[in-house]
Amino acid sequence: MNALAATNRNFQRAARILGLDSKLEKSLLIPFREIKVECTIPKDDGTLVSYVGFRIQHDNARGPMKGGIRYHPEVEPDEVNALAQLMTWKTAVTDIPYGGAKGGIGCNPRDLSISELERLTRVFTQKIHDLIGVQRDVPAPDMGTNAQTMAWILDEYSKFHGHSPAVVTGKPIDLGGSLGREAATGLGVIFATEAWLADNGKSISDHTFVIQGFGNVGTWAAKSLYDRGGKVVAVSDITGAIRNPNGIDIPALLKHKETNGNLTEFQGADVMDADDVLTHECDILIPCALGGVISKENAADIRAKLVVEAANHPTDPEAHEILSKKGVTIIPDIYANAGGVTVSYFEWVQNIQGFMWDEEKVNRELKRYMSRAFLDIKAMCKIHECDLRMGAFSLAVNRVARATLLRGWEA
Repeated sequence: MNALAATNRNFQRAARILGLDSKLEKSLLIPFREIKVECTIPKDDGTLVSYVGFRIQHDNARGPMKGGIRYHPEVEPDEVNALAQLMTWKTAVTDIPYGGAKGGIGCNPRDLSISELERLTRVFTQKIHDLIGVQRDVPAPDMGTNAQTMAWILDEYSKFHGHSPAVVTGKPIDLGGSLGREAATGLGVIFATEAWLADNGKSISDHTFVIQGFGNVGTWAAKSLYDRGGKVVAVSDITGAIRNPNGIDIPALLKHKETNGNLTEFQGADVMDADDVLTHECDILIPCALGGVISKENAADIRAKLVVEAANHPTDPEAHEILSKKGVTIIPDIYANAGGVTVSYFEWVQNIQGFMWDEEKVNRELKRYMSRAFLDIKAMCKIHECDLRMGAFSLAVNRVARATLLRGWEA
């Protein structure tokens, strides 16, 4: 099941739990606006090349729309639509005053030089600048983009609208970015995990972990687990996978990755088949890579008792059912990986106020928001006798539906 179908299914189940009016349900599902633009740039050799860019603005009932921009060959409307909708529910779960959006360009950033990426980003910004804005739609980095990409968007947007640091988040610190933003998604994953463990009388130091995807989110999550006494027994990324049943020395692995880049050449662990990482023995599995990696084909073989969805839509609905029947608990993506957008909200607030926070305050506030959201989800689970995914979705859909009705929507 693709990401859009799965997201729609979860939304519709939550709508039934809440007893939403059918017209309101349909209204919440349809995106506010879909943007598709052609981005033609000269390459470094003088030839012209065109790429298609998208921006799906899903909902703005609770505030400006918010969501990342990804550069990836598989960027297409259905995927962007699903991710935009997920952002609406994600911002509502953590109760930050945003709606949801997502964007991207169908390209492979590894095939483009820095100057080509800059030209592409500026052309894309020129095409959508009048449809984004500080109080309208606030982009952020995503797969294939980074702080430098946001700096180019900020600069290009400001040519049309004046200096506007709050138009994007995830910027370089020198241009108004927030301390703690780089680590925020990974650290938020750990705060979500800690919230569930504490609710069950447990702690991170009592458990073993497997991390599938050792990029930004996975590395920060691994570091935080190591610092808290957790034992990371296997990790993987696009270069391969490694394991050590006694626990991987994460600081040494991070240093190795920075200088070498290839996980499989790390001396402190054994090489393993990357396809076996998800089913490796552990207490807690944290998928941090692409969506759909846990499917009906491999769900029965997963040995973890807790899955923390650091990636967007890593678990197909069919796999969710299989895991639930096995007694596996799943902390859903719209809550588990909400740390990034939460600290993006803090960055936006700091830019608007013109007053920056220290990193300690950022992390303290992030933990407060993640802890509060867990309690809110747990309360919905109790009211509707549902699992954490439906607790999170029903919480989010209810908040967006209430905001929509309060603004004057007519059924």
